Amino acid sequence: MKKIALFTMVMVFAFVLAACGSEKTESDGKETGGSAADKKTVRVVTDAAYAPFESMKGDEVVGFDVDFTNAVAKEAGYEAKIEHVGWDPLFVEVKDKRADLGMSAITINDERKQTYHFSVPYFLSTNKILVPEGSDIKSAADLKGKTVAVQNATTGAEAVEKLFGKNNKDMKKFENTNLAIMELKSGGADAVVADNTVIEEYAKNNPKDKLVVIEDSNAFESEFYGLMFPKDSKIKADFDEAIKKIIENGTYAEIYKKWFKVDPDLDKLKEQQ
Repeated sequence: MKKIALFTMVMVFAFVLAACGSEKTESDGKETGGSAADKKTVRVVTDAAYAPFESMKGDEVVGFDVDFTNAVAKEAGYEAKIEHVGWDPLFVEVKDKRADLGMSAITINDERKQTYHFSVPYFLSTNKILVPEGSDIKSAADLKGKTVAVQNATTGAEAVEKLFGKNNKDMKKFENTNLAIMELKSGGADAVVADNTVIEEYAKNNPKDKLVVIEDSNAFESEFYGLMFPKDSKIKADFDEAIKKIIENGTYAEIYKKWFKVDPDLDKLKEQQ
């Protein structure tokens, strides 16, 4: 019995050594790039209340931004772990480097560039106005004196403040655009100002609400979305290169058409890159 026990102990010890050696090899593979199974995981934070860009489907975050970011990460040799944290928290997470990047239809602007680094632009957008059918609001100028609902800390809010003053009493700020639209539907606001794709998709998918989208290109400038990184990010360059590659190889257009049913304006996008 003692001999059998001793033999068993030797075999167990040998197995443990072999397992340790295997684990070291796997770790070494990760540090030097490794195989496809050893891709470095990056933590991506978002506000999943902005369909069709990002929204929750059960416990899963889905949307155009999700498919786009996963494709870019794969092209760059990374695996993206996407988490819904909310709009304001995502900026804190990225700034404090608790997340590798933020993804949430984030407009690139000079103010944000003081705190964060952005990828090359990947989406062209503009703000538009959402109103009930029969509304007398036909342009941005008609918003004066009306109650306007916006998502706080967005370019939609900035656009309204630019038109009518920063602390305008007629502007209602909400945590997300869905809440702003709910305020409009309940009669608590006369209009919503937000990114065109979001409110266009809402109006199209909810015809019973009888909402109309108003465009005013003279009042609202074109904007470009980017992936947002902490300052001095070591992976930004990898993602920039990958974005350009998936635009060139057709992957971007496939994802765009899947979500928006039209082809993207690649020429305008490339001009910004």
